[in-house]
Amino acid sequence: MYIAMNRFKVIKGAEADFETIWRTRQSYLSELEGFVEFALLKGPEREDHTLYSSHTVWQSKANFEAWTKSEQFRKSHARAGQQNKPTSLGHPEFEGFEAIIVERNDGAPSVAAE
Repeated sequence: MYIAMNRFKVIKGAEADFETIWRTRQSYLSELEGFVEFALLKGPEREDHTLYSSHTVWQSKANFEAWTKSEQFRKSHARAGQQNKPTSLGHPEFEGFEAIIVERNDGAPSVAAE
C-alpha cells in the first residue's frame, strides 16, 4: 500500500472556497488501476492558515506513479491555481509513504510489507 499526501496551508477565511474547489473538481482517480481511496482532511488552525491534506491510498507506489504520468492527472489538475483569488500560502508540500504495517478492524490479519 502507498499513501500520497499533499499538505496545504489555506489562508484564514478562504477555507470554504478551498473546500468548494475540491468538492466541485473532477478527479478521475477511479479510472486508474490501483486507486483505493481519497480523503480531504482538515487539520489544525494556526495564526495565518488552516492546515489541510489531500490523502490518497494506492495499492502500490507504481500505481501512484502511473497516476502522476496519466492524462487523467493532467485533466484533474488543469484548474489548479486558476481561481479568482488565492486560497493557500505557497505550493502544497508532497509526502509519500509506503505502508509497513496495516491493521484493520474487519477481522482480517494485519499486513506487513516486506
